[in-house]
Amino acid sequence: MIYRTDYHMHSSYSDGRSVPEDYIFPAISAGLSEIGFSEHLSLFNNSAGLNMNPAIIPTYISHLQDLQKSTKGIKIKIGLEVDYFEGKEEEIKSYLNPLPLDYIIGSVHYLGEKTVDVGPEFYEGKSIDRLFEAYFDSVVIAVSSGLFDIIAHCDLIRIYGYKPSLNLEPLYRKLAKTMKIHNVAFEVNTNGRNRPLADFYPDRQFLHVFRDEKVPVCVNSDAHMPSRVGQYFDEAYDLLRYIGFTEMAVFDKRVRRMVPF
Repeated sequence: MIYRTDYHMHSSYSDGRSVPEDYIFPAISAGLSEIGFSEHLSLFNNSAGLNMNPAIIPTYISHLQDLQKSTKGIKIKIGLEVDYFEGKEEEIKSYLNPLPLDYIIGSVHYLGEKTVDVGPEFYEGKSIDRLFEAYFDSVVIAVSSGLFDIIAHCDLIRIYGYKPSLNLEPLYRKLAKTMKIHNVAFEVNTNGRNRPLADFYPDRQFLHVFRDEKVPVCVNSDAHMPSRVGQYFDEAYDLLRYIGFTEMAVFDKRVRRMVPF
């Protein structure tokens, strides 16, 4: 049996639809060995209104620690999905370092004052090529910050299916090389299948780039409701095997180890 994890899930502590307890049975039924909650945290911009209030982080952590003790049959890990803001690295680091987390997922949602997933109108009247270049530049800088263990949906800019005219492989190659240098994992995020894009993040045609550069990988659902825990995982693991991946990243107290699959 494959040792499967799902480290990217959102409960009612941020923009998920259910309390953490409601995710346990679906995760066990999906054959998962570990799950982890990673509530949205944006320390410098909450214009989307979907993030956890930093004031309740102690309550969130205490709740999950209690759940760890009371839950049988599956391991529960504690994480956060943290928005990256260039120039705010020291403040983010100072805030996160004291927290007893198993991993930190970094994400880039914002280009300017708006998030790239706010709606397709964000893209209207703009150069799609330039938006893609700017987004990948931001993710590369986030990876280089040293703040994060995993990068979420590394090409979220694809969410509405816009296709640039430029050759994207150099952008993916630069990102993958930076991840390898800074020892950061990427996720195959299956929730892209539920978005207008209707496919995984990152773009499957460039997964070989991450394999070439030997970047650690994990598979995550980005579930915002219990019914999506472990969703499309069979397809994701089959795809990774086809590309040539043989190991997945597992985290505990900010330490990564690799497990064969």
